[in-house]
Amino acid sequence: MAGFVKQVKSFPRTFWAANTLELFERWAYYGIFNLLALYLTNSTESGALGFSQVEKGMIMGIVNAILYFLPVITGSIADKFGYRKVLIIAFVILASGYFLMSQVTGFNAVFITFFYVAIGAALFKPIISATIAKTTNDENSSLGFGIFYMMINVGGLIGPVMASELREISWSYMFLMSSASILVNMVIILFFYKEQDRKENPDSLGKSLKIVFQNIFNVLKDLRFTLFLIIIIGSWTVYWQYFYSLPVFIEQWTDTSLLYNWLYELWPGFARAIGTKDGIILAEKIIALDAFLIVIFQIVVSTFISRFKAMHSMTVGIIVNTLGLSLAVMTRNPFFLLSSILIFSLGEMIFSPKIMEYIGKIAPKGREALYMGTQFLPIAFGTFFGGFISGGVYENLADRTRMTRELLPDTTDLGQSLDQLSVQAMEHLGMDYQELTNHLWELNNPGKFGIVLAGMGFTTFIALLIYDRYFFKEVKA
Repeated sequence: MAGFVKQVKSFPRTFWAANTLELFERWAYYGIFNLLALYLTNSTESGALGFSQVEKGMIMGIVNAILYFLPVITGSIADKFGYRKVLIIAFVILASGYFLMSQVTGFNAVFITFFYVAIGAALFKPIISATIAKTTNDENSSLGFGIFYMMINVGGLIGPVMASELREISWSYMFLMSSASILVNMVIILFFYKEQDRKENPDSLGKSLKIVFQNIFNVLKDLRFTLFLIIIIGSWTVYWQYFYSLPVFIEQWTDTSLLYNWLYELWPGFARAIGTKDGIILAEKIIALDAFLIVIFQIVVSTFISRFKAMHSMTVGIIVNTLGLSLAVMTRNPFFLLSSILIFSLGEMIFSPKIMEYIGKIAPKGREALYMGTQFLPIAFGTFFGGFISGGVYENLADRTRMTRELLPDTTDLGQSLDQLSVQAMEHLGMDYQELTNHLWELNNPGKFGIVLAGMGFTTFIALLIYDRYFFKEVKA
């Protein structure tokens, strides 16, 4: 205990400032991101945008992929012009960007505005990681990055829960919340963040970027390593469906009133706190369970799996993560959904940190940093492909709006929202809502979407086993 306290006291003020910045930035970002699929596709009558699943997938997949790729460039910008200056620019972009997202409604305007937000997030991302690295040492770095990872998930938990409460009043309020969170960061950066020693970069920005891309190209010439990066794109493609597809699936198919009533019998106050006045639990609060579990159990899981080889843990984590998400979209049972999220979270806690560990171990001596710098590439490609999976594939296999529309005669004056279509379908077929849900499920079997995800994850799992056996079998990682 004394050693722990000593390590905590060893961190400088800037370390705590950086962690606070991370908490509020993740609060703002996940406050929007966890609800974005719902905001983009829910009805205009509710104040949302009423986009199709395909349009949603394009916005979330493409822009998020750009966000994960841009730090290659923005890291060099920060090194050239200084962390503090670039952070201020990032917060101006983010605060104004979140506000603008509450004002625009057309597809092109939303895409451009979300892209503008992504630029701000990409400016922020590499600076904070670098600050944590600069304010820790060999003795306290493990604890330091553990605290940092916890702050990410604390923000990722509080943001969506608060946004969920606000969207019941108005969707626009969640954007204002995120903008306000960033303004808190502006105060912190002005009064509490001190830039750590930074070597002046005499090279021009153009030359610095050229060196960065040249380094990446040199790493990717290692074809065995490049093959590894390509394989794990599959795991990230499946992972992103937790945010892109699962919230929509829950709203369209899962009767969360069953879960609310069960909780109400056990703990009425808690049920009322997380439920709505209509006696349901909103999808974004259910998927926030992932962040909650990571905050509570990540250190325990990481400690347990530290005794196993990185590749073995990584492959197990990927298949567990895939299994959890696939099962979540194969049933309408809310209790089974919670169990599936527990499985998904366990897989994430296993495979995500092990990917970085594995890259560090297979990198040639002296080139670890260069190899680690490429770990964002499969994440970026995963979110890009994940956007299209959550678009056209989800729409064809599991989208209730499309299925309901197809039940109605061509002469019907079709509304744009699922609620309008459901009312017309119930009148046309003489069914109540539950009967209509059962009929659509039996007729279309939306759970096929889960089979697609399971196939992708299992293929990645098998590919990693083959890769480990035949391409890097000499590496004990």
